[in-house]
Amino acid sequence: MTIKKEVSLASTQSTTQRAYLAMRDAILSGELAPGEKLKVETLKTTFSTGASPVREALSLLTSDQLVERRDQRGFRVAQASKEQFEEILNLRCKLEDLALRTSFEKSTKAWEDNLVLAHHHMCRVHHEPPHIFEQHHKDFHMALIGACDSPILLRFCDQLYSLNVRYRNLAGKSPDYAKRDVVEEHKNIFEAAIERDVDSASSLLTAHYRTTGDYLVNLLTIP
Repeated sequence: MTIKKEVSLASTQSTTQRAYLAMRDAILSGELAPGEKLKVETLKTTFSTGASPVREALSLLTSDQLVERRDQRGFRVAQASKEQFEEILNLRCKLEDLALRTSFEKSTKAWEDNLVLAHHHMCRVHHEPPHIFEQHHKDFHMALIGACDSPILLRFCDQLYSLNVRYRNLAGKSPDYAKRDVVEEHKNIFEAAIERDVDSASSLLTAHYRTTGDYLVNLLTIP
C-alpha cells in the first residue's frame, strides 16, 4: 500500500512538472501572449493532462511571475511592459554582478571545467534553432556564476534570466541585430572569466546585457 502511494505521488509530481515546463515554454516563447486568459479546461486539452497538474503548474508559474492570479477570475499570462523590462534588466545587471564576483571568489577547477564545457557547447549550437541554442546559452551564463554559494541569489538570477528571455522573444527580430557579434561578446566574457579578471568580466557582462537591452527597448511594441 505504501509503495503504491509513493509511485502515485511520483507520477503526479512528474505530470505536474511536465505541465509546468510545457506552459512555461509557451509563455517564454510568446505562444501564450501577455494578458491571455488561462482556463484550466482549455489547458487540459492543449497540454494533454489533468486538471490537478494544470492548477499546480499555474501556481508554480505564479511564483515565477509568469502568470497572474486574479481573484474570482482565474489565471492569465502576466502582462508585459517596457517599464517592467527595464526593471528586469537593471536588476539582472546588479544581481549578476554580485553573483559573478562571489563566484570568482569561490571558484574552483570544477567551476572552470564546467564553464569551459558550457562555452564550448554554446558555440557549437550557435546556428541551431532558438530552442536548442537557448538552453546552452543559459547554461553558459549560469556557469559563470555557478560557484556563487548563495542559493537565493542564484534563484533570483535564474528567474530574471527567464523573464528576460520572454521579453526577448516578445520583441521580435530585426535584420540589424545580425550585425552584432554575439559570439565575440561571449568569447570575451569567457576569456576574462578564465583569467579571473573579475572587473573586466563584470564590465563585459554588463555591457553585453545593456547592448541587448538597448536593442530590445527599441523593438518593444507592447504597451
